[in-house]
Amino acid sequence: MKLTTKGRYAVTAMIDLACNAEQGPIPLADISTRQSISQSYLEQLFAKLRRNGLVDSVRGPGGGYTLAGAPERISIADIIRAVDEPIQATSCNNGEGDGCLGLSRCVTHHLWEQLGSHIYSYLESVNLAGLIRENRAAQTLKQ
Repeated sequence: MKLTTKGRYAVTAMIDLACNAEQGPIPLADISTRQSISQSYLEQLFAKLRRNGLVDSVRGPGGGYTLAGAPERISIADIIRAVDEPIQATSCNNGEGDGCLGLSRCVTHHLWEQLGSHIYSYLESVNLAGLIRENRAAQTLKQ
């Protein structure tokens, strides 16, 4: 599976947002500073996250972004899908008439397709709440 910067940054930003949710709406500038991600890039990602119902925006002074639902209900797969990141381990153009070897599938196509399904299932099983708990436990161990 190829997970690009777009998917990694979206997940990182959503974890940051969830970890700081008790502060109210979080400005993208704050996430940008804490996570070293360009604010303009975050604006592009959060526009997609908002369109897909994962975050809400609050305008005006004290504005920013909040989670649109409980962290237990937002999976990592939801986030990656929202930013148009494919979750697949094969590079075949499914349904396009182009297979691994031109018009036919390679002998390992089924293997990579199954791997993609397992990755997708795993990412569906991981939610923001679990990652927040892990993050806080790791911070406690460092102290």
